[in-house]
Amino acid sequence: MEKVLVVTGGSRGIGAATALLAGKQGYAICVNYLRNQAAAQHVVDELEKIGVRAI
Repeated sequence: MEKVLVVTGGSRGIGAATALLAGKQGYAICVNYLRNQAAAQHVVDELEKIGVRAI
């Protein structure tokens, strides 16, 4: 079974760092954001570059 992590506030700061760290540790990541879609998409793009499933 795949491990999935939902990161609230994942578009910047501690949330983005948590998403990247957990992705490197084998989690699939769901990045949640409130206002900044572009920043959230950037985090998703960075995760996908290293082979992590992310939305």
